[in-house]
Amino acid sequence: MWHHIDVVAMETIEIQPLYDNYHRKIAKVDLRFKRYLYSQINWKAGIIGIKGARGVGKTTMLLQHILDNFEDIDKTLYASLDDLWFSTHSLMDLIDWAYQHDIMRLYLDEVHRYEQWAEYLKNIYDNYPDMSIVYTSSSLLIMDNANVDLSRRQTTYTLYGMSFREFLEYEGILHVESIYLEDLLENHVKYAMRIQKEMKVMPLFEAYLRHGYYPFYREDIEDFPIRLRAIVSVVIENDLPAVEKISFETIQKVKRLLMIISERVPFEPNMSELWKQLSTNNELGLRMLYALDKAHVLSLLMSKAKNYKTLYKPDKIFLGNSNLMHVLCPQVDKGNERETFFLSQLAVQNEVRYPQRGDFLINDKYLFEVGGKSKTFDQIKDIPNSYLAVDDTETGHKNRIPLWMFGLLY
Repeated sequence: MWHHIDVVAMETIEIQPLYDNYHRKIAKVDLRFKRYLYSQINWKAGIIGIKGARGVGKTTMLLQHILDNFEDIDKTLYASLDDLWFSTHSLMDLIDWAYQHDIMRLYLDEVHRYEQWAEYLKNIYDNYPDMSIVYTSSSLLIMDNANVDLSRRQTTYTLYGMSFREFLEYEGILHVESIYLEDLLENHVKYAMRIQKEMKVMPLFEAYLRHGYYPFYREDIEDFPIRLRAIVSVVIENDLPAVEKISFETIQKVKRLLMIISERVPFEPNMSELWKQLSTNNELGLRMLYALDKAHVLSLLMSKAKNYKTLYKPDKIFLGNSNLMHVLCPQVDKGNERETFFLSQLAVQNEVRYPQRGDFLINDKYLFEVGGKSKTFDQIKDIPNSYLAVDDTETGHKNRIPLWMFGLLY
């Protein structure tokens, strides 16, 4: 009797608004360009989690996968968990409806906006063994630290913003495979000569530094700065409270912290002075800094391995990428822009540390100094495996490598 009533109730759920939104979104999707992570994902896993900063293309990647794998797109369903539909329905309503209608693959966006999302995913995995889910979340979320242990049940990935290599492909200018760091260090002259035959590098590199990290710049390049600032606000005002229990007052302090740092990057912090400006203490101040780092709005550079469980003072603070510099900094310092670009490209696949000498230590092995074309080895001479990453030059020589080439790594 009760089971019968439940089934009837489920049949009366109005799912059409979700499908309408899904159809509107998927109608705009282009399959010609796919982000670097697309081919690296094991799409056969039962639960796949993809986290990343806002605006880097997570939703597009989900919808591309649907178009690639379903002749009839209504054999699956995409839904964003911040959709108004979920204000009167639960995620389990959707799961039960999908299961009854033989929809065994769901694509869920923005899971961090849904309370107890981890418990729901665990229950789906345990109680609906035929069903698989691909979901996205804010990069603020440390998935392995959710209250419910999903680590044995899911495969997780992080999507970063576009590399310079991807930007060139996205613009239809050049398709080139990504290059391993060791290969680049050894053969950069050969690669540079080959690429220069196809295009003039430096004007394109300048364009990338201004707007090439976020794919949505193509929608309206004139409004790109306004939209990027709006995204940063949404991260602080909406995503951060969804992941961390913080007050309105703390949200305002996070905004102020970001603007203080934006005016001074690269920032070598005097913590007591910084916390005094914010009227806060060391513990809360560090939590705010690390939250902005997880959101990929800031990038904290440490002399030791970064650990989100034990928070300690960073040695240097950068903005997360050069595009953010152009919309948040009152004036863009060229030297800082170079270092910000280098860090944003190297940190995707490598461990980057703050060294005693030089600018960046990569994988505890390679030491780099970043600068303009007049940069010399004076600061890092006689150190094994030391290199210059040099701007304003198209071709390098020996351990002197053009800065733009570090955008070919992913």
